[in-house]
Amino acid sequence: MERAITILDVLAAGGWRTGAEIARELDVHRSTALRLLGTLERHALVERDPRSAKYRLGQRLAQLASVVTGESDLRSSGKVIIAFGPPAVRERLLGGRLERSTPHTITGRAELEAQLVDALKDGFARTYEELEVGLDAIAAPVFASSGEVVAAVDVSGPSHRLRAEGRPELVRLTLDAAADLSRRLGFRGSRAALTAG
Repeated sequence: MERAITILDVLAAGGWRTGAEIARELDVHRSTALRLLGTLERHALVERDPRSAKYRLGQRLAQLASVVTGESDLRSSGKVIIAFGPPAVRERLLGGRLERSTPHTITGRAELEAQLVDALKDGFARTYEELEVGLDAIAAPVFASSGEVVAAVDVSGPSHRLRAEGRPELVRLTLDAAADLSRRLGFRGSRAALTAG
């Protein structure tokens, strides 16, 4: 199991790799590496190019990651998932009634849409006591290899701490963590490219 996870990490970091390269990374015989790669390939966690005999992460990882998000409601999906998600999902969620959790919850469609536009421009979203009084959060999207948003990373804490001077260091840490997870899922694009399109 440990070796299989290491293989996924190696492929996430380096893209296409040969069986021999994987064997060197794991410090095992090539036949052992190929056996592990074969198991991962059968489960679509890695895929092999028949021409080059190189391996990369498989599409099933993105499918597994997509389970994290679901499409239930604004509280479980979050602004950042809505902002970077498919337009059809965004329209369906915004078309419904927005439930108020606190006096600060945004229930006006125009105000929420404006915040989604800001999230797309900035690459992250913030909440200010919208889900719980006294609690703020910063969230950034995680992308699969396809460019689809499949999860979010967020930092939450007491409002007075997260609002102090905007906490740019927490924004940077959140963005960096989301970018790292995206790379591990095989995403090779940039947030700028996605928001521009």
